[in-house]
Amino acid sequence: MPIRMAQYGTRHGHALGKLRAMLANPDVELAGVYEPDPTARAAARQGRGLADVRWYESKHELLGDERIAAVAVEGRNDESLAMALEAIRAGKHLWYDKPAGDDWPGFQEVVSIARARGLQVQMGYMFRYHDGFRLISQWARSGLLGELFGVRAHMSTWITVPAREVISRHRGGIFYDLAGHMLDQIVWLLGRPRRVQAFFRNDATPAVPAFADNTLGVFEFDRAMALADIAAMEARPMARRFEVYGSRGSAIMEPFEPATRVRLCLEEARDGYAAGEQLVPIATQSRQELYVRELAALIATLRGEQPPDRSLDHELLVQETLLRATGGIPEP
Repeated sequence: MPIRMAQYGTRHGHALGKLRAMLANPDVELAGVYEPDPTARAAARQGRGLADVRWYESKHELLGDERIAAVAVEGRNDESLAMALEAIRAGKHLWYDKPAGDDWPGFQEVVSIARARGLQVQMGYMFRYHDGFRLISQWARSGLLGELFGVRAHMSTWITVPAREVISRHRGGIFYDLAGHMLDQIVWLLGRPRRVQAFFRNDATPAVPAFADNTLGVFEFDRAMALADIAAMEARPMARRFEVYGSRGSAIMEPFEPATRVRLCLEEARDGYAAGEQLVPIATQSRQELYVRELAALIATLRGEQPPDRSLDHELLVQETLLRATGGIPEP
């Protein structure tokens, strides 16, 4: 029997893709969508292929429907945490798009309720389902690369001035908006940072002086360091890059969106790979394909067919690390 889902919010950048993923999944029954902002609702309803989607008139229709098992939280970053709290309090599993708000106690409450009620919270870090990132994490976590000592992540973008104005309300600016994707990978490989430092500059957006558009996070571990740099004005197509370095080898993926191969370098032949440099091909995946994989994993977890790909502790750690960088949580 399909799992009944609904979507709360449409103003996140991933919202339309997530909605289309639910519509395309035969194991999902989409109950409907609620968008509190009338202008945004009218715009979203014009999306291609959405003519038959039900649009709720109030959030109570969505939250009060006991047949809805899970909610995709797709509000804008400044509204999504409140939506997530409402949905989890109503007993819904969450497919919650990143990041998890600016209020650390608020997200802790989301996770606390999930633990107490046996609910699932899966954050929308879609690169977990990217073949390149999965291959690199497999190499790193299996010991193929040896003892890890360095990770470097570059995920810059180019966005309009109006978008910069919206994001400027968050401490850390573009780092707050995008760095969670890279921190999701970094803490999966290295655990909790011992020390976090960040540098937030406004170098190209004089019209929005509060917006950090050129940013760097430095994360120190007992025997490793990681760097994540994010800017908002990189020339397109962006050169998004992910690098992992260990005592026995390294792995570099550039670009990672779209990705076609990973450069693997090993001191010695091992696990079917040759010594020295080799280019390991991977299938190119669209962003929509990653959303589809995200949803398939959530459905399998809700049906008891697999454990969650990331634990609630991991989801907390990613958000804690992001807020430590942006100043939302003071350094110990």
